[in-house]
Amino acid sequence: MSEAPFSEITVIIGPEPPARLDKALARDVPEGLGLSRSRLSRLIEEGAVLRAGAALTDPRAKVAEGDALVIRIREAAPVETRAQEIALEIVWEDADLIVLNKPAGMVVHPAPGSPDQTLVNALLHHCGDSLSGIGGEKRPGIVHRIDKETSGLLVVAKSDRAHQGLAAQFEAHSVMRRYLAVCYGVPDANDPRLRGVKGTSFEQGNILKIQSQLARSKSDRQKQAVVWQNGRHAVTRARVIEAFGTPPAVALLECWLETGRTHQIRVHLAHAGHGLVGDPVYGGRRKLSERALGAAGVAACAGFTRQALHAATLGFVHPVTGAALDFAAPLPTDMAGLVDSLRGSQRDTIE
Repeated sequence: MSEAPFSEITVIIGPEPPARLDKALARDVPEGLGLSRSRLSRLIEEGAVLRAGAALTDPRAKVAEGDALVIRIREAAPVETRAQEIALEIVWEDADLIVLNKPAGMVVHPAPGSPDQTLVNALLHHCGDSLSGIGGEKRPGIVHRIDKETSGLLVVAKSDRAHQGLAAQFEAHSVMRRYLAVCYGVPDANDPRLRGVKGTSFEQGNILKIQSQLARSKSDRQKQAVVWQNGRHAVTRARVIEAFGTPPAVALLECWLETGRTHQIRVHLAHAGHGLVGDPVYGGRRKLSERALGAAGVAACAGFTRQALHAATLGFVHPVTGAALDFAAPLPTDMAGLVDSLRGSQRDTIE
C-alpha cells in the first residue's frame, strides 16, 4: 500500500451480522463516510481493514457481534471530477464546514447518469481543494445526502476532522433533521387502518412513528423497501401541521429522523399509506376528490412533479469548536405554491 497519510475509522459490528465481512461492514459503517460495499471490498483486499491489529483480506471472512474493525482510509486520489461554476445558496461557512440549501433537481455527487452539474462539482469550484477527501474522488466532503428532487439543508465537511466528527454524530443519531412534506391522506391515531400496518404506532401528541428495517428492493435495485430482517434499522416520526380538504384529503407534515437511510421518509410514509404528493417512485397516483379539495387543489397536486419533501431544519454540534449550530430554510417556491394552492382551494370549497 501507498505510504500516503491515512485516517482510521473504527466500526463496531452490531447484532446479527451478515455472514460476510464486506456485507457486515456495508451494513454497520456510518453512511456519512460514503463507503459503498464495492469500495469496502477493495479496502479489505488491500489489507486496510484490521481486527485486533491483524489485516482481514478476504471479503468473505466471518465477523461477530461486537467486533471492533479498524478501517484505514488513504487520502483521496487527485480529484478528477471537474469544478464547475454553479450557483450555491450558502447558509453558513467556516474553515471546516459549509452548510447550504440545495435546490430540487440537483444531484449531490457524480454517479452514472449524472457525471457533472452536481453539488460536488459546484463545491469543487467554490472550495477548491479544501474539501475533506474521506468520501473519495466522487464524494469529497459529503457527509450525508438528500435525494435529487428533495430540496433543503446539507452540511458538507471541508476538513477530514470535521468529516469524521460529523459522521460520528450522524451514526449516533444526534443530528437534528426536520423535513416538511405534503402527503396523501392525513395520518391520525383514530384511523383504524393504520392500526393494522406493521411497524406503525402513535405517540403522545398524535405523532406517527414508523419503525422497520430498510433494504434494497429485490424487484428494483434503485428502490428501497421495508423489510423486517437483514436490513438497516430505520425510525421516522411525523406530525400533521395542517390538513387540507373537507373531509381532509392531503396534509402538510413535519417529519424527523431518528435514523437517516436512503429514501427513508418516502418509503416509510408510503408503507403507512401516506405517500408523498408528486413522488413518482413511492407516492403512486392518487385520485383526489374535487368535492373535498376543490379543482385548484386537485390540479396543484396533479401538477406537482417531484416528491413534496424539503429538508427544512438542521442542527448539530460543530465537530471542531463544539458550538451548537441550528439552521432553517423556508419552503422553496414550488412547495410554497402547492401549499398556498391547497389553502386557497380549501377556502373556495368552504365558501
